[in-house]
Amino acid sequence: MKFNQFALAAAMLALATTAMAKTPIVNTSISEDEVLAAQKGWGDALVSISETHAKSGQPAAKALAEKVIDAAYGYNLGPVLFKPTLTEVPQTFRITREGALSYFVGGNGNFPKDTGFALKGWKKVEIQNAAIFLAGDVATSMGNVSFTDKDGKVTTVDKTWKFKKDDAGKLRIVVHHSSLPYVSK
Repeated sequence: MKFNQFALAAAMLALATTAMAKTPIVNTSISEDEVLAAQKGWGDALVSISETHAKSGQPAAKALAEKVIDAAYGYNLGPVLFKPTLTEVPQTFRITREGALSYFVGGNGNFPKDTGFALKGWKKVEIQNAAIFLAGDVATSMGNVSFTDKDGKVTTVDKTWKFKKDDAGKLRIVVHHSSLPYVSK
């Protein structure tokens, strides 16, 4: 049997190509477009939770909020540094998934003052970034987010998000700070 170098090289190339196709590319740099898409997705999800609540009630909104939190936030990576707009001491910070879920949809006895921010009848979310800072597999954004409710009333908050690209290449919110703008008296 004669050795065929061409056939061997072709087989090795095919094997290498197959192996490369199955090898994930991890922790690549984050682009501005990815940040903008993640922010838009977050706003669209908040509106969807509100609409689900209006049509199908709190249990359905909670089920959707669980999916949204699992898809958007980095609780699978560790504690998320989440400071929602409308929380009170001693439960100001929501570093666990349970705390975030309670903030968005309420109904958790461990967080008795939560009424469900995502259940307030939001119809539109608009994001106006002051700036986005990109650094490898991390991006930070700061600006205003305006929420329009079912009556057309607009509430604007100051918001800072930090996103981390996980090993699957998905952006995860790992810092979320929100506050009402300061107004001098």
